[in-house]
Order: sequence, then C-alpha cells, then structure tokens
Amino acid sequence: KSEIMPPLHSTMVPLGTVAHDFELDGTDGKTYSLENFVDKEIMVIIFMCNHCPYVKAVIRRLIDLQNEFSDRGVQLVGINPNDVTRYPDDSLDNMKIIAKERGFSFPYLIDSSQRTAKKYNAVCTPDLYVYGKERKLLYRGRIDDNWQHPEKVTRQELKIALKNILSKQPVANEQIPSMGCSIKWKTP
Repeated sequence: KSEIMPPLHSTMVPLGTVAHDFELDGTDGKTYSLENFVDKEIMVIIFMCNHCPYVKAVIRRLIDLQNEFSDRGVQLVGINPNDVTRYPDDSLDNMKIIAKERGFSFPYLIDSSQRTAKKYNAVCTPDLYVYGKERKLLYRGRIDDNWQHPEKVTRQELKIALKNILSKQPVANEQIPSMGCSIKWKTP
C-alpha cells in the first residue's frame, strides 16, 4: 500500500510570507494555535502524515533536529492534512500510535478540514515552512540532499537554515523544494 508515487514538489511560497494561524488538535489531546509557540525564536511547520514513504524516511531526522535545537528556541510542529476517510492509516488514532512508537519530540496535529494545508499552499508530504520570531517565512525547502539514504547526506539544508536564523545570518535565497507524496485531498 505504500507504493512510491511520482513525487510532487513544494510550491515554494514567497519568502517573507506571514504564518497563517490555525486551531488544530494534537495527538496529546491538546488544541494548538500559533499562540502556543509565541515564545519560540523559530517555528518549523511540517505538513506530514503517517503512511508516506518520504515522511517515514525522514521522521527520525526531524525528531533529532527538534531534540538538538529545542533548548535554542526552535519548535517543530507536524500537521497531517490527509483525507482520513480514504487513507485511514492517517487517522488521529494512528497518528497517536506513530507519535508514541517513534518518540515524537514535537506536537503532531490533525488538519481534518484541510483548511490549514490550503492556507499554507502545501502540496506534498513532507512540505516544510520555517518562520523566524516575527513569523515571516525564511526557509521552505528540503530537509537535506538525500531523503532515501541518511548516511549519504552531504548538505543538511534545514539544519543550516536553522543555524543561520539563530545566529542572525542570512538564509540562502537559493532553496531547493521539498518533495514527497501528494497531500490526499478530500474529493468534493
């Protein structure tokens, strides 16, 4: 069932775009909005899901990044926008299981209306957006240069972006889109 479809690439929303607010339920039973993270220097919003092979391949890297940068004011937030009717693997119950099994170190939220994913112009999983203190978009691109083989990664673009933002250095304007499975939109 987790056959690899031709990848979609993120739309590369313009840098400087302001983060859109949301009110979404997490696997921990809490409801989250941007307000919950107002004290964080950097917020990384990742549209992701349970069943996508691209997400499965990089989830450990995301957990490690959160662990590495948590004491420096960086907050990752995973948002699952997939249609759970057609993709029951992505239900909130299954999200809770995966978050617990994998030891998620960041909130994992469900966007059952898909409104948040649409506001962000998200198209694939993973699709990520990095916002600075003013919640303006500073980076939207891939995590690194080898999603399939972590041992072959030569450039950790997301990590470099986080370090640059924290040290008030410019973030590369040349950003390579993230790629992954298409978001599973509800059929109207």
